[in-house]
Amino acid sequence: MNINKPESDYVNRNVMEILVSEEIDRQINRLPSNIKKFINPIEVSTYALNRLPALYASSQQGFNKQKIKGRSDYSVKITQEVRKGFAAVQKDLLRSSTPLTAEDDQNLDRDIREAQAALQELANYLPKKDLTWKNIVRLVKPILAELSDQDDNAANARKVRSRSTVNWEDSIHKK
Repeated sequence: MNINKPESDYVNRNVMEILVSEEIDRQINRLPSNIKKFINPIEVSTYALNRLPALYASSQQGFNKQKIKGRSDYSVKITQEVRKGFAAVQKDLLRSSTPLTAEDDQNLDRDIREAQAALQELANYLPKKDLTWKNIVRLVKPILAELSDQDDNAANARKVRSRSTVNWEDSIHKK
């Protein structure tokens, strides 16, 4: 099982996130200070990004190309969606929400590492070491079924022995 892939060092990035963030900064700077404190830029960004196309890039050249494309093809749409995002967030100032935090991501990363370690440990006990999350049920289910059958057979054998012993002691044939 290969958990650490060399390509995991590489990332991809949604360029639209950067373009939306830049637009949010521009529009926030125009707002009066008494309104700015009620605006959560993350909520505005989420609102706008959910209404705009993603522009992913995995190389610096692709990143630059997507940034140019985003500015030329979507600048008006970005401005409109960010403006709508501000309006949507301002409409319900009393609404409460629990924001996602970077700690949530760290906990998720920790949980994933622990799950991978558990999978690797389980793989060490199985005849086929080629254990993945996709094939875990297919590989482990027959083994558990066989163990269950063995437990059932052993339990039935104990029941038969105990019944025959009780029956013998209560029998009229006992001397």
